[in-house]
Amino acid sequence: MERLLVLTRHGQSEFNRQNLFTGWRDPELTARGVAEAQAAGRRLQREGLSFDVAFTSELVRARHTCALMLDAMGLAGIPVVRDGALNERDYGDLAGLDKDEARKRWGDEQVHLWRRAYDVRPPGGESLKDTAARVLPFYIAAILPRVMRGERVLVAAHGNSLRALVMVLDGLASDAVAALEIRTGEPLIYRLAADTTVAEKSVLPRDEAGA
Repeated sequence: MERLLVLTRHGQSEFNRQNLFTGWRDPELTARGVAEAQAAGRRLQREGLSFDVAFTSELVRARHTCALMLDAMGLAGIPVVRDGALNERDYGDLAGLDKDEARKRWGDEQVHLWRRAYDVRPPGGESLKDTAARVLPFYIAAILPRVMRGERVLVAAHGNSLRALVMVLDGLASDAVAALEIRTGEPLIYRLAADTTVAEKSVLPRDEAGA
């Protein structure tokens, strides 16, 4: 039984391009983001991978990425499950602000804590710990059972919702997750063992020329 799980962060969004905190704001993909999503789908297909079901968030940048990847693989007709549990971390009052301007206002150290620490909330927003508290129950209840039945599962989501999930899959400590970076449009390929742990992991590097 294959037990395939592939995680992919959405392609570059307009807020990524402008260096803005995004969170639950809902910008679309840039032209580069569209190309990244399409290229990710083509790379997965070249690896001989296919999917039975896909999961994505309620935010358009992830939904569009999911659709573009599946279309590039000729899989546009498979079921797609959308759920807000996979939404990006809520950046609260920081959403829409320029990251460099935020550093000037609050200082490098404080902004770094808001962005990378496990349990520090930005004003009015969620910590990574808060994000994990909604992502992980959804993974356990909705995604993992399908993987364990042998369905091949694609998840197209966000940097922080995926960091919360990768933290558990990879067995990272809360202090180690601060250094974890998930690049846009770069698939993480997991194959799970019969006890739900990770049997094999690989990263499919982004083709800069193709994306």
